[in-house]
Amino acid sequence: MLTTLKTSYTDTRAADLAWALGRDPLPALAVLDLELAGAKLQLRLLGASHQVLLEEEDRSCSETVACMPGSSTPLPLGVSKRVGEWEYEFAARVENLTQGSFAGRAQELLALVADHPHGLAGTFPGSPHAFTAMLAQRHEGQVRWRTWHAYPQEGQLVVTRTRIGARMPATL
Repeated sequence: MLTTLKTSYTDTRAADLAWALGRDPLPALAVLDLELAGAKLQLRLLGASHQVLLEEEDRSCSETVACMPGSSTPLPLGVSKRVGEWEYEFAARVENLTQGSFAGRAQELLALVADHPHGLAGTFPGSPHAFTAMLAQRHEGQVRWRTWHAYPQEGQLVVTRTRIGARMPATL
């Protein structure tokens, strides 16, 4: 699903993004409710940031990547931790792109997410390349999602990847 967000572009720097687990739902500009093999997932666009709410059986988890006043947890490169009975893994990276390659990458990602049944993307008024996009799936008993936060004025794309679910057996 692709939508134009009816708000000004507020999270204007990739460096201002912070990460948090367990936050209550924040006001959303766009929401996509999904059911993935028994897991209820809500993808939420919060301006140039995101929140994912997951419920399965008697367990729940929320992930927020946003500019959060008073937050002391900047966007980490990686997190691996237990959330109740689940294993949670988060990874983030920043891609620095030229103006021309940024435009191409933005079009490619928006096309990928716009027509995907488990995708949500929002563009901002004023720049066709200012967007936040999310894509979710269920794979091997885990719920996974990827997000893209575009900052065209900086030529930066913040990419996150999350997976959560039952502990996976170690492989040698």
